[in-house]
Amino acid sequence: MTIRKLKKISLLIAYVITIYIFFPDYAYAMHIMEGFLPFNWAAFWWVAMIPFVIAGVRSIKKTVALHPSLKMLLGMAGAFAFVLSALKIPSVTGSSSHPTGVGLGTILFGPTAMTVLAMIVLIFQAVLLAHGGITTLGANTFSMGVVGPFVTYAIYKGAKKLGAPLWLSVFLAATIGNIMTYVTTAIQLGLAFPAATGGVMASSVKFLSIFAFTQVPLAISEGILTVMVINILSAYSQKELQILAIFTGKELPTTKRRVNK
Repeated sequence: MTIRKLKKISLLIAYVITIYIFFPDYAYAMHIMEGFLPFNWAAFWWVAMIPFVIAGVRSIKKTVALHPSLKMLLGMAGAFAFVLSALKIPSVTGSSSHPTGVGLGTILFGPTAMTVLAMIVLIFQAVLLAHGGITTLGANTFSMGVVGPFVTYAIYKGAKKLGAPLWLSVFLAATIGNIMTYVTTAIQLGLAFPAATGGVMASSVKFLSIFAFTQVPLAISEGILTVMVINILSAYSQKELQILAIFTGKELPTTKRRVNK
C-alpha cells in the first residue's frame, strides 16, 4: 500500500477510535469477564477453540509466506477488529454491547485466519482494557473468533453464489456474523448458568434479551461500516485485493509465480 492509501484507512480507524473515547467505560461488557465462568466450562471452551487456532496459524503462515505484500492488510484487519470490539455501548442492567469487527478480516482472509486475529485482539483487550479475561479467553474466542467468522464466511459465500452484489454480500455477512456471535455467547452463559425453571433455554433467552436492545442496531451499523471499508480498499488497494478471493472468486494462489503474472 502507498502512504496515500494508508492515510485514507487510518482516517477511518481514527474516526472509530474517537467515538470510543467519548463513550463511558462500563464494567460489564459482552465479552465474558475474568473468572465469571465455572472452571469446567472455561476449560471446555479453551479446548474447543484450539483446533481452529492451529488451523488459523497455518493459514496465516502460508498466506504471509506466499504473499508478503498482504501483511499490511492483515494487520489492518486485526486493528479494525480491536477498535470495534473495544467499543462498549451501554445496554440494560448496567451491561454493555459492542461490535465485533471480525467481518472484514473473515471476508479478506477466511474464517480460520480471523480466529487467530480475534484471539490476539481478545488477549490485548483483557490485559490492557480489563475487557474479557484470560480464563474466559477460550469462550470469548469461540464466540467471536470461531462462530462469528464461520457464519460470516458462509453468509458471504452463499450470497455471492446467489448473485448478490458485493456490498450486499458484505453487509449481510458482517451483520449476521455479529448477531450470531452474541447468540453463541448467550448460549455459553446459559449452559454455565441454567435457570432453575426452564434450564439452559430459559437462561440463554434471558441473556439474549439483555443485549437485544443495542446489539441489533450495532450489528447493522457494523455491516454498513464493513461495506464502507471494503469500498475504500476497493478504490485504493486494488493490487492487494486482486490477490484475494474477494474479487477473483478463487482461492489464494498457491505459488508466488501466479501472483506475479
